[in-house]
Amino acid sequence: MFIFASTQGAAAVAATLPQADKRKAPTVQEAERFVREAELRLEALLIKAQRAEWVSQNFITDDTQQITAEANEALLKANGEFALAARRYKGLKLPADTARKLKLMQLTLMIPDDQERARFTRLASSMTSAYGMAKYCPQPTDGSKSGCLSLDALEKIMAESRDPAQLKDAWIGWHAQAKAYKQDYVSFIALSNKGARAMGFADTGALWRSAYDMTPDAFTSDLERAWQQVRPLYDSLHSYVRLKLRQTYGPDLVPATGPIPAHLLGNMWSQSWENIYPLVKPGTQAGDYDLSQVLAQRGTSAKEMMKVAEGFYTSLGMEPLPETFWERSLLIKPQDREVVCHASAWDIDQQQDVRVKMCIRPNEEDFITIHHELGHIYYDLAYRGQPMLFRNGANEGFHEAIGDTVALSITPNYLRTVGLMKADDRPGDDIDNLLKQALAKVAFLPFAYKVDAWRWQVYAGQVKPQDYDQAWWSLSETYQGISRPVPLQADGFDAGAKYHVAADTSYARYFVAHLLQFQFQRALCREAGYTGPLHSCSIYGNQKAGEKFQAMLKLGASKPWPEALYAMTGERQLDGSALIEYFQPLKLWLDQQNAQGLAVKAP
Repeated sequence: MFIFASTQGAAAVAATLPQADKRKAPTVQEAERFVREAELRLEALLIKAQRAEWVSQNFITDDTQQITAEANEALLKANGEFALAARRYKGLKLPADTARKLKLMQLTLMIPDDQERARFTRLASSMTSAYGMAKYCPQPTDGSKSGCLSLDALEKIMAESRDPAQLKDAWIGWHAQAKAYKQDYVSFIALSNKGARAMGFADTGALWRSAYDMTPDAFTSDLERAWQQVRPLYDSLHSYVRLKLRQTYGPDLVPATGPIPAHLLGNMWSQSWENIYPLVKPGTQAGDYDLSQVLAQRGTSAKEMMKVAEGFYTSLGMEPLPETFWERSLLIKPQDREVVCHASAWDIDQQQDVRVKMCIRPNEEDFITIHHELGHIYYDLAYRGQPMLFRNGANEGFHEAIGDTVALSITPNYLRTVGLMKADDRPGDDIDNLLKQALAKVAFLPFAYKVDAWRWQVYAGQVKPQDYDQAWWSLSETYQGISRPVPLQADGFDAGAKYHVAADTSYARYFVAHLLQFQFQRALCREAGYTGPLHSCSIYGNQKAGEKFQAMLKLGASKPWPEALYAMTGERQLDGSALIEYFQPLKLWLDQQNAQGLAVKAP
């Protein structure tokens, strides 16, 4: 979905809309002129919006929230009026590019009522800010004062603690924070749906799914097909992890069959499990190399970590990052103010002013995330030569998959090449390394599926506010095989404890990206002439692979995503076979453990 914003007043925006003589039938020439003028004006609006949003997330105050809300209110009106005006040209036989641009312009909300539009944008801004400022303040049992814990501090507990009581307390403490904006979310959903229906969509979930060059129902079916394709691998991993956690925490906490308690998986949302690797590592096969330890011991700075990641992209023949990137990005958490630390990439001016906002820590997780975020940046830079409406990913999943594809090449050989691993370091064998990857990549798949499966039901009115948590945990057990650490509480809003729900950012993109990245990697490794196991391939330094990669990136959104996928991979649909190929040695190993009675099959 394309989002545009402006700090102009709504009346001024309306006045800038390209005008057509409604008494005459529309013509191709008129449609092309409309698109050209719209792109010029939307580009200016978008740049203003991006600047307002950047300031808002880096300086969380009442004033910046208000400025952002006003900018987004203007955006919603302008975007909706452009979309409505674009309908005039429906049915005309148009050049392919013009027709595609008009289609993309209409993938938006339209809230015509001024008061409702203002409320909608204020709700969006306040929920994001509330999430960024939320803290859990535990009450000590001895009556002493206790400090409040930010999400960063709570995530550290979830990642490192092995005390189930402490883990449960941190988990409950953070999830309880979302209750504060549950009613705002309910109001937001109603207004969002109103805006989607004004544009002819059944609800906002249907609008989101329509952005994938297929009908909403077809997209839903395609995701389910892909999930069933990879589910056997997830089930094997789930069984093995459950056994290891049962050995660690005992049968009273972890059942022999059925779901795993969510607070024991090393992550606040159970979306990735790499933090419990020490509990599940495969014994003598494991190495002793720890990238986090190397980065911390060397005192590696945030900028140094970013420079290493930049070097990966330039090794493929891509351009160095602009000097303004280093001057304007936020790479460490400020000590004097609250910021939204959730890592994000920004394309401020649609040309060279690209930035990353991230509170970087010297650890493996952030090292990988940096490679991911620069994938967004290099995609932005690659398609900046496209017309404004095509300056986006082929679909939302493409944008997420670019950096993840590069991260798949963070192999031991790559780490040795960039000086982060010594020749005598022991990184572990294939099974060990694949298990680490699976805890991050495979474990994530059902979570990514679940978030929007839940929201699609909420947007469609199939789940009412009083049933939010019941539906969330029903899907959690069905897809992830996890359970809530404590019984459901009245008026809960556990879904809102995830940033993308509070920020109303679609999440199916991440499921799509987690399959696309393996399809991309397989194609790029073949282009590089690599013939070994897929999991051992790194395209670092291979400019032939880089040329193919860059050719696809330059397309932006100018072609339907199956065409962009075909251009790089020779495939036209989302396919889990590359992921299955990548993890095949691990799947065989996990099944052997299960067959030997070391684990039981997940339900």
